[in-house]
Amino acid sequence: MRCWDWFGDRSLVVIDIALACCALEVEAAAAGLPLSDLRADDNVVIVVSGTVTDTVLPIVRNIFGQVPAARVISFGACASAGGPYWDSYAVTKGIAQIVEVDLFVPGCPPTPTALREALRSLRMSPRAEQVEA
Repeated sequence: MRCWDWFGDRSLVVIDIALACCALEVEAAAAGLPLSDLRADDNVVIVVSGTVTDTVLPIVRNIFGQVPAARVISFGACASAGGPYWDSYAVTKGIAQIVEVDLFVPGCPPTPTALREALRSLRMSPRAEQVEA
C-alpha cells in the first residue's frame, strides 16, 4: 500500500488503490511527491482508480478495513459505475456498493488536475465526525 503526504504537511495522506488505467492519471498527479508512512492519526483519503472486479474485491475490502476512518474518492468511470465493463458478471458496479464515497471524479480517464482539485476540496472540508460534533 503506497501513501503520499499530498500537501507535505500531513494534512492529507493519500492511498491509491490502483486497479486499471486511471491509476496512471493518479501517478501523474502524484509525480514528484515523496512516499510516506501511514500514521494512526493521519487524515487519510483512499482513491479508488480503476475497475473493481470480483477477484480483487476482497483485497480492496481489506485495505478499507485497515483504514476505517478514511474518506474515499471514486476516480473515473470504472471505479464509479463499472465504466465500459458495467454489464460484465465479474465487475462491481461502482465502489459505492462497497463503501461510502465522499467524492466522485468523473471521466475516462479523469485528468491529474481533477484529482488535485478533488483532494484540495477534501482537505478544506471537515471530516463527517467533526461536522456532527
